[in-house]
Amino acid sequence: MSFFPFDRYIKHDELTAGLQAVAAAFPNLVKIESIGKSFEGRDIWCATVTNFETGPDTEKPAVWGDANIHATEVSPTTALTYLLEKLVTGYGTDPEITRALDTRAFYLVPRVNPDGAELYLTTGRSIRSSTRPYPYDEEALEGVKREDVNGDGLALQMRLLDPDGPWKKDSVDPRLMVRRDPTETGGEYYRILPEGFYKNYDGISLKMQGNKEGLDLNRNFPGHWRTESEQYGAGPYPTSEPEARALVAFITGHKNICHAVTFHTYSGVLLRPYGTQADESFPAEDLWTYQTIGKKGTELTGYPAVSVYHDFKYHPKEVITGVFDDWCYEHLGIFAWTTEIWSPQRQAGITEGFDDKTKQGAFKFTTWGRNHDLEDDRKLLEWADSQLEGKGYYDWTPFEHPDLGPVEIGGWDMLYSFRNPPPQFLEKEIAPFSDWLLWQALTTPRLALHQLDVAFLGEDTWHVRLVVKNTGWLPSYVTKKALERKYARAVVAELTLPEGASLVTGKERLEVGQVEGFCYKPPANGGYTADTTEDRARAEWIVKAAAGTELTVTARHERAGVVRATVTLG
Repeated sequence: MSFFPFDRYIKHDELTAGLQAVAAAFPNLVKIESIGKSFEGRDIWCATVTNFETGPDTEKPAVWGDANIHATEVSPTTALTYLLEKLVTGYGTDPEITRALDTRAFYLVPRVNPDGAELYLTTGRSIRSSTRPYPYDEEALEGVKREDVNGDGLALQMRLLDPDGPWKKDSVDPRLMVRRDPTETGGEYYRILPEGFYKNYDGISLKMQGNKEGLDLNRNFPGHWRTESEQYGAGPYPTSEPEARALVAFITGHKNICHAVTFHTYSGVLLRPYGTQADESFPAEDLWTYQTIGKKGTELTGYPAVSVYHDFKYHPKEVITGVFDDWCYEHLGIFAWTTEIWSPQRQAGITEGFDDKTKQGAFKFTTWGRNHDLEDDRKLLEWADSQLEGKGYYDWTPFEHPDLGPVEIGGWDMLYSFRNPPPQFLEKEIAPFSDWLLWQALTTPRLALHQLDVAFLGEDTWHVRLVVKNTGWLPSYVTKKALERKYARAVVAELTLPEGASLVTGKERLEVGQVEGFCYKPPANGGYTADTTEDRARAEWIVKAAAGTELTVTARHERAGVVRATVTLG
């Protein structure tokens, strides 16, 4: 039984129906709620996934996943619907999934930006994020806007003969355009523009007409936020946009979230903070843990795990701010990642950067869009010819443009071949991420009862001792950044006294410290291993009560979960 397609992209109504069908079929495992409304009033759906019979989601450590914050990046939605379906259909048969849903929770938002996605899937129009006009509610007065001019249903490229143009046809394959040599003259040269009509062409100047929808929702988060003058698309203030605000409100309201992954396209990489500063800025333990999580992600998905600052800046002198993963880590101390699904370059056999021997900083994944070898273009074209059934790269066809005169239209269908995996590649590409998020869930801290005992002291007086332990890999606080930000409260132990019982010493509610996991343990064969028990915490009380009295003890941590137990005196 399948609730979602994994070989095509779905609109908001079909996504809504699929989510509701999953919740109806598995009410013990899934709850669907709208965590907010988009600019146009569509629901932003969140699926909470856990075994509710073993406790509420808020009393279990959790993993967050979201997708499709950028309008045309629709394959991330499929990555999360695939994960949702895998979790519910695997429960009870897959031991890892069963253990995860019995003891952990997942919060999945398959489409953060339903308006932008609906615009793209309905009309083919490409904008960055929200459909809200910003910063001005007006169209540009002149320039080319990408759209279908010749009526073939595609928006490709146009090439125009121009003696001053910077491009010429490749001598090996004239479908490709190559750079004109810096000193070259006397050839046949071209200018290249996106396919589109030209508004108010003056016969001289070629300009681009930008979209009036200028927001980038992934620049609207509080972490390192800057104004529009410094960061394009940032919005008027942090979380000014309802889509970003819905995420921030939900995540800050669920302190049990320990990991977060936001899914984007494209590049074929796993991106981690920081985007604004070098790795030396991290608490060392957090960097080591990030590297371990990334190494597992590479093992499961084949995607390299890299630093945004060191490996993914669009310009060496510029940084990107107001992004989701930096906010999650810097403000909340959550291990957060941005996954960029799909790499046509890698599909074509261009392996630079994807080789596991590539050292950090040695390859910039954003460089390819600025400059690359002609041989890369030839490999990509060969891949398109052999694998994309004629839908990736189109021969150049003469066309009499109503504004520009004679042009040729052709080249890459970027939205089909680059922006998302073509449908025949979709399921294979997104499937491995489910295993990575499942693994992350099982690394979270998990509070458990180690010992609860009572000793009789005489005259209806008793010594009660509670010892809890962290059975998870991560410490209860998750990151050193969370401790630094004072975001992670210590384990709280509480004793509930029935009528007739009283405390002699101790308090009914005690903070008993954090409990470590085992992620920081040194190598066993290094000669200096000493496995001390920082993974345990204790609370003690002296109680006056009659024999046979039943006491209830509770230990809770916002990130590591809750333990409840009862003990009878005597």
